[in-house]
Amino acid sequence: MKQAYRRWVCGLLACLLALLALCGAFVYAVDPCLYYRVPDRWQPILFNERYQMAGLAKNVEADTVLLGTSMAANYRASWIGETFGTSAVRLTIPDGYYSEFDRVMEVLFRAQSPERVIFGMDLNTLIRDESGVTSAMPDYLYNANPLDDIQYLLNKDTLYYSAYTLLANSRGEGDTIDEGFTWDKDQWWNHMTALENYDRPETAAQTLPEDAYRANVADNLDVALEWVTAHPETEFDFFLPPYSMLFWDKVTREGRVDAVLSAVRQAAETLLPYDNVRLYGYLMNGDIVTDLDNYCDYIHHSGQVCREILAMLRADEGRLTAENLEETLAGWREFVVNYPYDQFWDEDFWVQWNAEHAAARAEDAAPDSAG
Repeated sequence: MKQAYRRWVCGLLACLLALLALCGAFVYAVDPCLYYRVPDRWQPILFNERYQMAGLAKNVEADTVLLGTSMAANYRASWIGETFGTSAVRLTIPDGYYSEFDRVMEVLFRAQSPERVIFGMDLNTLIRDESGVTSAMPDYLYNANPLDDIQYLLNKDTLYYSAYTLLANSRGEGDTIDEGFTWDKDQWWNHMTALENYDRPETAAQTLPEDAYRANVADNLDVALEWVTAHPETEFDFFLPPYSMLFWDKVTREGRVDAVLSAVRQAAETLLPYDNVRLYGYLMNGDIVTDLDNYCDYIHHSGQVCREILAMLRADEGRLTAENLEETLAGWREFVVNYPYDQFWDEDFWVQWNAEHAAARAEDAAPDSAG
């Protein structure tokens, strides 16, 4: 009886081990998080940036890397590659914290040595602390310890996504890395949408101190400086994504203009002394930020603006330097504190605006009479 029971237990354990081995082999073969490789026999399913950026950083060879939050999500790697004439990859962590970007950068530089890293230094993330960071980025995907890969291989979620990846491909579905995680196609980029998605705050009774964000900015810049100093052979292009003029309306009404511009100054003074750093202030580009047709809310801009920013980066336009910093900040402060924001809620303004833009579009579309 005992011998039969022992055989039954051993048989059960053998079956369980075989089943676990089969599951692990299945996850390894499909590799839904692209942890081991980028698939060449099927298209991946891109479902979660925090789970899949490690694999992209490690397995997509690129001389130019663009890293950022949702503000960077609509930059196609193909556009980056065409602009700079290099191989490229886009790595995004939506609403990312600097500690999360740091983990992506660790994986990236552990696997390869890019010539250029372009970092969308999203102002809203630059000025905040790390209190909101979560454990959503699994350690076993980002560390260098192969022993804990078992957590990836024997995981019900990765097993599910392995099966889903093959099922989706059998239906002719799947994602490309170039289009994966982009979200601009389903948006209406128009001033009406931008205004509808903006909650205008009441005017604050007090002004925020100029140094209100200094400690948070210093902590975040310390992380960025580790990248810069650890990899002097890599060029780091930091750019401030261009939030719309509605952002500046919000900042003005909340009494935060000086605190925000002080954060920009602090970033420039911290980063510019390094030879392998360039900083671009597209947050203060009047042509982009005043045209609300570029936006779907008060900060997120269209893919067309992504193309424009890439072209400006390539041409070295909008660069902040030690020589032009104070003049740029002073001029922008004068502009935003005196800007007629109320016009955005004036119907007559938009009637005139639409008429002028319709005329401009007609003129652009007209054939060249000299041709």
